Amino acid sequence: MFTLLLTLPLLAAAPAAFVEHTIAGDLKGGYQVVAADLNHDGRPDLIALASGMSELVWYENPGWQRHVLAAGQSRMINCAVVGNEIVLASEFSMQAKDSAGVVSVLRPGRDPREPWTVTEIDRLPTSHRLRTADIDGSGKLVVINAPLTGAGATAPDYRDQTPLVYYVPGEWKRRVIGTENSGVVHGILVTDWDGNGRESILSASFTGIHLFRFTKDARWTRTEVAKGDPAPWPKSGSSDIAVGHLGAGHLAKTRFLAAIEPWHGNQVAVYTQRGAQWEREVIDSSLNDGHTIQAADLNGDGVDEIIAGFRGQPRSVYLYSFDAAAKRWTRGDLDNGGMGAAACTVVDLNKDGRPDIACIDSTRLKWYENR
Repeated sequence: MFTLLLTLPLLAAAPAAFVEHTIAGDLKGGYQVVAADLNHDGRPDLIALASGMSELVWYENPGWQRHVLAAGQSRMINCAVVGNEIVLASEFSMQAKDSAGVVSVLRPGRDPREPWTVTEIDRLPTSHRLRTADIDGSGKLVVINAPLTGAGATAPDYRDQTPLVYYVPGEWKRRVIGTENSGVVHGILVTDWDGNGRESILSASFTGIHLFRFTKDARWTRTEVAKGDPAPWPKSGSSDIAVGHLGAGHLAKTRFLAAIEPWHGNQVAVYTQRGAQWEREVIDSSLNDGHTIQAADLNGDGVDEIIAGFRGQPRSVYLYSFDAAAKRWTRGDLDNGGMGAAACTVVDLNKDGRPDIACIDSTRLKWYENR
């Protein structure tokens, strides 16, 4: 394990200094990092999902000891923690005809450090993104499953209707949210869009960014937010999505969307609402295989920064800060050349009240301590 001090010139507040820690360097096909307190000691642990490994592993905070959640898995692609259980999607392929899309529930025994039991609950081709959501404001979470494509989709156009479904824990039966999306649906984000305690789902696909709401009469509605990259299909639309806020001065409570576009794209786009429309601004077009985007207030000034990672050379994670005076975004480095992030998550790992960042790439899991 080694550390590297990174100082980032964030504006409108004291600079945020990050100390880089490498937790693991022997992963195969690292794809997703999930923060959850698996041993119930009050500290978030990290699940490192790697598609090229047969074991789903987690690392115990603060010493980062490695433990196996489940062995004998194949082509894992995503997991989500709900209550005391983990939902896992495996047997993934980008070609629907080759993707069983196995969805399983993992349950712990007395000791969460020992392997968990695995029970299959569903098969849905290209099951790809798993997230939890409180869709009705009850405080009870459901598990959202967003396949990458429809069952009849083929490369390179992937034309088909792409389902979006969910499961109620305990029941574990597939329920349909909608089939209106088409083409590749690469990213989803769960967010309290209306500020009413009922979480909605943003999807990023070839046809753009769409909002799915669960209404009080138990129906799902779908609304277009933005069309994404205007290039022709299959270079159109959006790939990954985050929601942030500009909270300083006259910009207080202004919401923005940050997206990687198009699919596995080179652009970081920011959307700002003007009336009923969301205006698109590309703030960076230098990414190579962009794959993860987050928004969080890293330096405590009330204004969210954007974290974007990409897997192609030079395999980096960038931070973007909003300069309110100049009304523009500026870019800094979180990890330049040392992390081809497939996924990142923002979480206070050392319980000091400041948000840290954890990222995973093909071989490495790192966390960046916010000092």
